Amino acid sequence: MAIIQVSAPGGDYPIHIEAGLLQRVNEHIPAGRCVVVTNTTLAPLYGKALTEQLPDASLLIIPDGEQFKTLETVANLYVEFVRAGLDRSGTVIALGGGVVGDTVGFAAATYMRGVRFVQIPTTLLAMVDSSVGGKVGVDLPEGKNLVGAFKQPDKVLIDPDVLATLPARERRCGLAETLKHGLIADPGLLELAEQPDAAPGELVQRAVQVKVNIVQQDPYEKDIRAHLNLGHTFAHAIEQVSGYTWPHGEAVAVGLVAATRLSARLSLCDEELAKSVEQLLARVGLPTRIGALDPDALYAAMSTDKKWQSGQSRFILLHSIGQPVIVTGVEKSVVIDVMRGLQ
Repeated sequence: MAIIQVSAPGGDYPIHIEAGLLQRVNEHIPAGRCVVVTNTTLAPLYGKALTEQLPDASLLIIPDGEQFKTLETVANLYVEFVRAGLDRSGTVIALGGGVVGDTVGFAAATYMRGVRFVQIPTTLLAMVDSSVGGKVGVDLPEGKNLVGAFKQPDKVLIDPDVLATLPARERRCGLAETLKHGLIADPGLLELAEQPDAAPGELVQRAVQVKVNIVQQDPYEKDIRAHLNLGHTFAHAIEQVSGYTWPHGEAVAVGLVAATRLSARLSLCDEELAKSVEQLLARVGLPTRIGALDPDALYAAMSTDKKWQSGQSRFILLHSIGQPVIVTGVEKSVVIDVMRGLQ
């Protein structure tokens, strides 16, 4: 078992990483009214059994998919929270991937001005990224994560055993975020992520530690926390323009290729780094091209991204592995040209 302590505004919280933890969730949840929220896919796999462990819990089920990460879903959750008798002393548990965690976390942050919140991520992507750091929110038709809040969890419970039921495509999506963490801060993760027999617990723990180290220094994303958005300016545009038919991890993979190509184009790094990143992503089975997506439409989507500042483009790029940099004011023609090279 590993316990990583996170120092955060409003109080510290632990991240527990332990095989079999899902069978002992009742040991980690305080007494009182509790609501477990999961999606239609996970409810029969884990949701019902987990809820039965807790003496005063209700199970709520939301639709599965990024297209349901909306204010409408949050509004429906508020109604269900009231019906379940959840008050300010209660606990909301998010059981699922990033969409569940982000949506349920935003509901927990705003219901009765905030109730206790526990994250139980069930995908590799959510384990290493979205469940840690306190950013919660939902999408608007105009862009991804445009409505949100900072809501630190009371704790995060990670059971690597649940990855055994994760579809191969979802595992690859999680590897995209893991590799991103390797590129910005832990080169050893790049090699570990390629090993098919790597212990899931070790992979998760090292990737989580990268994010914890960064968010503790910059909890409200005023400075270096933005480094965690490497590849994400491109990725969020790909998700939006595709109508969220692209999974987040696959969009991040292409975004990493685009970001490193743009880095080379701006002479921040050499061409070999961009090539090696692309080859690494391809080796683990992730996409490296945007396909039929229109570069002009992607750029238009980027202009509504919350990372843009004062109408200026803002990208996280690389000088080298372990040396991310924030770059503003990149010419539109340069960005478009990089994306055309990925068709």
